[in-house]
Amino acid sequence: MGRTGGTRERIVRTSARLLLSRSYGSVSVDDVCTAADVRKGSFYHFFPSKAELAKAVVDLHTEALLDRLSAAPGASAAERLHGVADALGTIQTGFESTFGRVVGCPFGNLAAELSTVDDTLRDHLASAFARWEREFAAICHRAQDDGVLRDGVDPDRLAHSLLAHAQGQILLAKVGGHSAAEVAAMLHDLIDVHLHEGAV
Repeated sequence: MGRTGGTRERIVRTSARLLLSRSYGSVSVDDVCTAADVRKGSFYHFFPSKAELAKAVVDLHTEALLDRLSAAPGASAAERLHGVADALGTIQTGFESTFGRVVGCPFGNLAAELSTVDDTLRDHLASAFARWEREFAAICHRAQDDGVLRDGVDPDRLAHSLLAHAQGQILLAKVGGHSAAEVAAMLHDLIDVHLHEGAV
């Protein structure tokens, strides 16, 4: 069981790296099998198609983000909100360190490439984004409950803005060759605009 689970995890993690450094369309099953050092029969034992593998990669990245958000330091609601920016910035900085450049958001990359050609993958990506937004919304609602959001700020709209802003900043950093650190900095700026002055 452990060995079987280890093979599946190796395939998923290897694919995650390949999809970030290249694209879904350019990565073949043979490429994955070679890089993960598995036979094609093992691949199809776990994944009946490349699309199913892509869903597993999306799930891997989703859990990594949510785990990072859960582990983010900060006792106050404002600190937890800024923890969203830190978590996304840390992930992007990690990718930048691994690949030598900003390679984009795994979700955004797949969405841009596949959302108009594969309905099942688009739906899976939409569900992943919805999980992000729900987590962001929970943090924003806590900030509202603790009175650190400016008057009139809708926590659900702020959560949506954080998601959209993050995707846009990551894309601009990728295309413009900017540092991943700028992603977190811009998100911190967005959060600060919505907090009462001096909120900590």
